[in-house]
Amino acid sequence: MTSNTSGRVGSVAIAKLELDRLNPRLVDQAGGASEEAVIARLYRTAELDELLDSISANGYLDIEPLVATREDGSLVVLEGNRRLATLRLLTDSTLAERIRREEQIEIRVPPASALASTTHVSVYEVASRTEARTFIGFKHINGPAKWNAYAKAKFAAEWHRSGVELTKIARAIGDRHDTIKRMVFAIYVLEQAQFDIQDVSAPKFNFSHLYTALARSQYMTFLNIKSSWARYDPKTNPVPADHLTQLGEVLKWIYGSRRDGVQPVVRVQNPDIKRLGEVLASREALHILHIEANLDSAHAAAEPVDTRFKGSLFRARASIRNVAGTLRAYDGRDESLVHVAEDVSETASTVHLSMQHKYRNRQQAPT
Repeated sequence: MTSNTSGRVGSVAIAKLELDRLNPRLVDQAGGASEEAVIARLYRTAELDELLDSISANGYLDIEPLVATREDGSLVVLEGNRRLATLRLLTDSTLAERIRREEQIEIRVPPASALASTTHVSVYEVASRTEARTFIGFKHINGPAKWNAYAKAKFAAEWHRSGVELTKIARAIGDRHDTIKRMVFAIYVLEQAQFDIQDVSAPKFNFSHLYTALARSQYMTFLNIKSSWARYDPKTNPVPADHLTQLGEVLKWIYGSRRDGVQPVVRVQNPDIKRLGEVLASREALHILHIEANLDSAHAAAEPVDTRFKGSLFRARASIRNVAGTLRAYDGRDESLVHVAEDVSETASTVHLSMQHKYRNRQQAPT
């Protein structure tokens, strides 16, 4: 750097800059990961292919400095890891091959002719991560380069772990305090479970499923989480040690597990998170979920019998009306369909007579 003074912009060789192993874009903690592993993670999750094409075709526009700090003798980039990873791929001819060999991922690196003279980039050096947090947080959470909910929550959790109250964090990054609290709480739950989001069977990791679920009383009861957590800043290891098995089950039901060949039972957040919570509150329904791994079957057992009866009755009426509306499609050739209709008629008549009998007895009963 042209100046060793913190807070000044200088020119630094690309080869001397280090990627941030704690960057929230990474899918897990990568403190001990190699450069190849970090770039592979960024390539999978941060659309490096588009940036590779753009910089290769147009050159690197050195308009906005990278933000970096010195840690253990290295200059670690806190803001601009996508750009640095792309520049490293374009300027190191062997890096993509090392990533393919070590991380089993193919990275297509276009010709870097537009980068022939690019060896240095502008860097703004700050004294510490703390000094950079407010700027980086606002830019990526409410600014032009937004992170997804998971990256946002990881950023807030790391900040909170440093001793800063969530009210101050929420104010600094321009978000609601209760939202940040629920998201940080969910991060602490994932960390306690040692959950690998690359193992999910779902097409993508929907972080909102978890922090929405943990706010519901059925999940808190199933995991033995005290409801009082919502009144205070969350703490690490919020799930009691004797309920970690249940936590593992909940995470597999929500996200599945590619490694174990398990598909999630939650397909969409609404209404499946609510329905899974109702299953967790019913011993019979939970037993069915364990056996069948089917949320529909389990939830049917969780519903009160009167609710199931009413739902079935209304659905039966809708179905028979649909049959009546399409009756012209029956051409009179298939006798078996006549027998099916006869069975429907007899069953409907039995239901009607039974209900009518119960209704009349109730009306005649002394009040």
